[in-house]
Amino acid sequence: MKKLLLILCGLCVMCNAYAGNNESQLNKDNNMAITVNLRYTGTGGNARSFAEEMMSSGTVDKIRAEKGNLRYEYYVSLDDPETVLLVDSWTDQAAIDAHHASPMMTTIAELREKYDLHMTVERYISTEAPKTEDRFIRK
Repeated sequence: MKKLLLILCGLCVMCNAYAGNNESQLNKDNNMAITVNLRYTGTGGNARSFAEEMMSSGTVDKIRAEKGNLRYEYYVSLDDPETVLLVDSWTDQAAIDAHHASPMMTTIAELREKYDLHMTVERYISTEAPKTEDRFIRK
């Protein structure tokens, strides 16, 4: 399952980069994109409220405008309504490091605390899907 998730995340990142969603393109210097999946879990709808406040405060737009950001999107779990998934993709580790040093991290940390969220984190490095996977992908 993790292998399939890695392939799907890699394809999504490559599609976003190919579509020109950011001035920094995937593999511009043969760097592989890094996708970080963060699962925020809370109670009483707090994870969803956190994501909504991140969006309504303009923080998400600022992050998406950062150099090297390829994707920053929240998804609500159908299996667990108290969990929200953030798919966060960057061109390289340097872009992530710059993001982590930005003032937005203070805002994010304060909101995580406000909503009493717990997190799990998974990191993936994109790779081109083998041609044998094409038959499973409807374009």
